Amino acid sequence: MIDLNTQTQSWTDNYKLLVGTIVPRPIAFVSTVSAEGVRNLAAFSFFNGVCPKPFIVSFAPMRRMDGGKKDTVRNIEETGEFVINVVSEEMAKPMNSTSPTPEFDPDVDEWVVSGLTPEPSTLVTPSRVAESPVQMECKLVQVIDFGPAEAGAGSIVLGEVVRMHLREDVYQNGHVDPDLLRPIARMAGNDYARVTDRFQMARSKPEEWLK
Repeated sequence: MIDLNTQTQSWTDNYKLLVGTIVPRPIAFVSTVSAEGVRNLAAFSFFNGVCPKPFIVSFAPMRRMDGGKKDTVRNIEETGEFVINVVSEEMAKPMNSTSPTPEFDPDVDEWVVSGLTPEPSTLVTPSRVAESPVQMECKLVQVIDFGPAEAGAGSIVLGEVVRMHLREDVYQNGHVDPDLLRPIARMAGNDYARVTDRFQMARSKPEEWLK
């Protein structure tokens, strides 16, 4: 085994380990609006669920290379609202267009760049992405910051899902059909994954193992 000291090596080396080993990662395509009304649309691959009661989800944006917080985080802290849009295969290129390197300036409207369609939300101000098969309207619960105000540090954003919108064909009998959802996931580097090769394994019973 190779033994690496994550406390002494560079954050960029740690980042490579993080994105190379925690895979595949769901993508949160987050729409926000600043207090001044400037729209923003950005993708984050550190995204997961937290609990169903209350219905809490999380995503974890890293800081910009200049150490500042991303527009998404600043907008959420200002307004307390955001929408998480699930990214399907059909949305891959438009989603990717919103996250160039280096990053867009704050005054760039990613909705215009991507050509995606804003759909009015029900309970929050930011629009939903009409092309997304699943959209979660969220109210901010908490933003937790980690590390100093410099590149490599980040935050975790916790939001309560107050309304969900699901495309009719995707939601069947109380369940989401993964074959129709067609989500994509992030790997390391420029790699993405399709959720097309799956297998089933039922939960076992204690007596099967405690013999």
